[in-house]
Amino acid sequence: MIAHVRLCTIGFTQKSAERFFGLLRQSGIARLIDTRLKPGGHLAGFANGRDLPFFLDRLADGCRYEHLPRLAPTPEMLGDYRKDHDWNRYVARYETLMDERGVPAALDRAEFARWPTCLLCSEATPDACHRRLVAERLARAWGDVEIIHLV
Repeated sequence: MIAHVRLCTIGFTQKSAERFFGLLRQSGIARLIDTRLKPGGHLAGFANGRDLPFFLDRLADGCRYEHLPRLAPTPEMLGDYRKDHDWNRYVARYETLMDERGVPAALDRAEFARWPTCLLCSEATPDACHRRLVAERLARAWGDVEIIHLV
């Protein structure tokens, strides 16, 4: 029997640390998957990849942190999108990249079903963010996936 997957997504910008970690804790997230290209960026503040394991352990009930670069866009894709703001072009390129990287086949669905998981990126909302594209791809491929965007 295929277990139900409850998959959350969250962005850290435009949120206080209190709000961010509170949303994760209230949602029962046990595993935060970082989908950013550079999780250690100087603009990440409380969401810096070097510090997140510490904060998650203490402020989100022992939530585990994982960085999965396979889910991040390439630097070229990000640069082009920041220049032209062509979301449809970005989506097409990102979907092709996910095909090339074998997503979702390269991910363990059982782990997603076992541990309440949240995909992390920087965008405040999921509307124009690749974390939403990943979540939707997993839902299409795996079936019985409930997507919840924590905003």
